[in-house]
Amino acid sequence: MLKTRVITALVLMALLLPSIFLLPQASWAILVAAFIGVAAWEWGALLGWSGRARRILGGLTALLCTGLALRFPDALGAGQTVDPAQTWVLVFYGVSALFWCLLIPLWLKHKWALGGGVVGVLVGAVVLLPTWLAMVQLRILGPAVLLAIFAVVWMADIAAYFSGKAFGKRKLAPSISPGKTWEGAAGAALGVVIYGIVVRAAFALDAPALPLWILLLLGVTAISIIGDLYESLLKRKAGIKDSSNVLPGHGGVLDRIDSLTSTLPVVALLWLLLASSKG
Repeated sequence: MLKTRVITALVLMALLLPSIFLLPQASWAILVAAFIGVAAWEWGALLGWSGRARRILGGLTALLCTGLALRFPDALGAGQTVDPAQTWVLVFYGVSALFWCLLIPLWLKHKWALGGGVVGVLVGAVVLLPTWLAMVQLRILGPAVLLAIFAVVWMADIAAYFSGKAFGKRKLAPSISPGKTWEGAAGAALGVVIYGIVVRAAFALDAPALPLWILLLLGVTAISIIGDLYESLLKRKAGIKDSSNVLPGHGGVLDRIDSLTSTLPVVALLWLLLASSKG
């Protein structure tokens, strides 16, 4: 199992890194659209849908993202000008931030079922469409910056795993994800703060101020944990272990991006708000 996980991870990195650093922005947007289409196909499993309905959902999601990329190239950094803070973009991110920061904590507390109807589809749209948008827009800052943002979530996962293994005693959400502990969450926060300070120095960032920077890092860590717990709850409700088996040893796309779905739109919103305040 470990060998399979390592091989899959190496293949993914071999595909991801050249795509991030070499593809034109428009091609990157379409590639990510296909990736999110697979995630939408997996979302259909959480809705309890059949194979055909899931394929339709995945295909329509990929086509919708591609259509947005073609209709609004300037917003995605693929046009003649770069104008990321368009009204529809801010609406996407605003709805996503409210969803993750206000609704999902209540959802986790009450352990609501997702359902397989219109509500479930709309929730999927709120989870996946802003993730696609953020994954494309944050690349405007540079491929290395996008990779560094991805690494925030990876650092949180790695630090949580090792600190939880070493010190974990108090369960964070035993009825949702029994393996997660408060000690693991604390380790994730510490790891992300240390990583964030190193990134701040590496990119010579002077804004926002260091105390606010640390506060933002802690907030992003909390949101990443919420995203992880939310997908765990949905899989538990649906009676499945992994969202799919398209990534041998790792499960599905949703299993790999569960924390990114909650963090990337919030990070993108913070970027646009900070950029507009400077302007």
